[in-house]
Amino acid sequence: MKKKIKIIIISAIVCPVILMLVSNYCIEKSARHKTFTEVSNIQNNKVGLVLGTTKRLQNGNINLYFKYRIEATVQLYNSGKIEFVLVSGDNGNKNYDEPTDFKNELIKRGIPENKIFLDYAGFRTLDSVVRAKVIFGQESITFISQKFHNERAIFLAEKNGIKAIGFNARDVSAKAGFKTRIREYFARTKAVIDVIIGVNPKFLGETIDIK
Repeated sequence: MKKKIKIIIISAIVCPVILMLVSNYCIEKSARHKTFTEVSNIQNNKVGLVLGTTKRLQNGNINLYFKYRIEATVQLYNSGKIEFVLVSGDNGNKNYDEPTDFKNELIKRGIPENKIFLDYAGFRTLDSVVRAKVIFGQESITFISQKFHNERAIFLAEKNGIKAIGFNARDVSAKAGFKTRIREYFARTKAVIDVIIGVNPKFLGETIDIK
């Protein structure tokens, strides 16, 4: 009896770890040679999809993930590598609006308002990716986020019939981004499971032309 219990306990520990490692490998393999840090090396795409995040941290300071994604988007647009910006993020209530925060900041940085489109139902990366195709009609796209996030988005895109590349925003320091990096391993595992079981976005809706 004790031996069986021991085997069950070991399996309960080992199996999730193996699944996490396999998921991480699959995502990194899928995104290999498809993320870029230099504008000169990346191909043109009609739309750059900025993956949302909160503008400010709980202590009121600017979220560096937000700041660096803004900078990367402006750089990509000003270099002529994208024609339009699609911002996809969480707008779960009237007091929390990631897409509008990004839009306001991008306009301040010189990107015309008519070149910016907002997806208010990007509650998860999966939602953002699938909606980019189903709602906004994009079958080829450039993701704009930190490298680890771009890799996961590319994996999800390819599993949903989208040709994708990523432009890597500057990353935060290892200390500041430690919790995010830990969460990313769980997010990657969930992304793989979602693909396997066929999870769909929380909301779809009417189509929107980007033009």
